[in-house]
Amino acid sequence: MVTRRTLIAAAAMAAMITSAGPTFAQDKVYIPLISKGFQHQFWQAVKAGAEQAGKELNVEVSFDGPDNETQVDKQIDMLSAALAKKPAAIGFAALDSQAAIPLLKKAQKENIPVVAFDSGVDSDIPVTTASTDNIAAAALAADKLAEMIGGEGEVAVVCHDQTSRTGVDRRDGFLNEIKAKYPKINVVTVEYGGGDHLKSTEITKAIIAAHPKLKGIFGTNEGSAIGVVNGVKEMNAKVVIVGYDSGKAQKDAIRSGLMAGAITQNPVGIGYETVKAALAATKGEKLPKHIDTGFYWYDKTNIDDPKIAAVLYD
Repeated sequence: MVTRRTLIAAAAMAAMITSAGPTFAQDKVYIPLISKGFQHQFWQAVKAGAEQAGKELNVEVSFDGPDNETQVDKQIDMLSAALAKKPAAIGFAALDSQAAIPLLKKAQKENIPVVAFDSGVDSDIPVTTASTDNIAAAALAADKLAEMIGGEGEVAVVCHDQTSRTGVDRRDGFLNEIKAKYPKINVVTVEYGGGDHLKSTEITKAIIAAHPKLKGIFGTNEGSAIGVVNGVKEMNAKVVIVGYDSGKAQKDAIRSGLMAGAITQNPVGIGYETVKAALAATKGEKLPKHIDTGFYWYDKTNIDDPKIAAVLYD
């Protein structure tokens, strides 16, 4: 016999079961990624890779970054806000490898694993770093530029910054390769444009004006390289340009012959591997100190090769 008390108990049980759904959703692992910026297509490609991993691995992923790669304070605020949400783990691409250390120590104290991506941190706090081997990649850019100018002459570097790991490694990777292998090449200057293509354009024009015998320029990221292209074009100079990263403007410049070629990373892979590693860290799995996400040289001879096209972005 079904009594009124039985019906009430059944209704209460049903309500408990119904209310359990959102609780399970709330238990989904949350991993925020704080990038160096949003202004370049590179970061949109990293975001796409992170979101792909989130979908496949059933992880809630957020992706944030300052408007441009000079806003260190804004990035630190974003990192602080992300940590305040008590995530299971966090991905971080440092604009300034020293400035973030106090917050990373806070994460460590709260048992929130940190995975560095794209740009490492001068600390042993990150459990791993998912990035390109920027030193080796920049050395390859140096070899390509040296070959194209006949192993001698004046060259310059327009770098995105001197505070991030990527800025330092790409600058030094290029300079050290030139110094070690090409004694007849003189690097006349290294200038910093903050990864901003407008600022990098003006820097490039000033370099060309000051060094009329200049044979080549290396731009160390998307914004720097686009600025170099624009500066060379505006000055109507005959300078060999080698870049880094991808994006429509660089691809167009390579197809037209204005840029000789560039290094491309694997940004989708960087985003994907960051989330994958962060999830593994939440489970206490052992990770390598560095996850090498790879790089390639591309120019107009191989830009449409399926293997290269897969790691380029617009």
